[in-house]
Amino acid sequence: MFIGVYRRLSAVKLPFFGLIFRALAAVLLMQVAVAYAADTTLANGVFLVAKPELLDPNFRETVVLITQPEVGGGPLGVIVNRPLDARLSEVIPGAAKVPEQFDQIYGGGPVMPNALLFLVRSEVRPERSLQVLADVYLSGDAGLIEQIVRGEVSVPAFRAYAGFAGWAPGQLQAEIVRGGWYVIQADADTVFALDASSVWAELIKRITTRSTAVEAPQLAARAGNQ
Repeated sequence: MFIGVYRRLSAVKLPFFGLIFRALAAVLLMQVAVAYAADTTLANGVFLVAKPELLDPNFRETVVLITQPEVGGGPLGVIVNRPLDARLSEVIPGAAKVPEQFDQIYGGGPVMPNALLFLVRSEVRPERSLQVLADVYLSGDAGLIEQIVRGEVSVPAFRAYAGFAGWAPGQLQAEIVRGGWYVIQADADTVFALDASSVWAELIKRITTRSTAVEAPQLAARAGNQ
């Protein structure tokens, strides 16, 4: 699937990317107007961690950072642990000067895989972006890359994602109820982990270890009462 994403991205010309970026930026900006008034059961800035039994190839062994809800719809997020064999400097004409540590493209999800979204870690909110965590912002603005290359914007961490993940209203909540996902608080260090491909296994270990630690005293108490 993601090799196909790379091939499609490689064939896309800059004008088409410009249209996609503007469309995504418009959607994201519209979300700002309604996000804080929206009443949603999933908070902004959480990780969905796929349980081992979740076998959907789109989300198997994934960690998804959930952002503001879509306008009138369900949650929006990006998969943070699927690096692709693709780089911004190879895909976007004029992006050859993107810093090496920011050049990697990640598979953000099955929706609009030809489009790019960016997560940026910054003390100052970039223009045309949505806040996801205290110092992490989501953007679909192509100009952000140009600003970073020109040194106009300095950020300690940056990730580019091909596509994103989205759910219809109530769909994700139903998946959680059925036991497909763990839901935990997101953090910037995990979002921008140096070895993104290891994030899922590390979080599963953390979650299951914590669950065992909580359950052990309860089991011991039950045994004592028998």
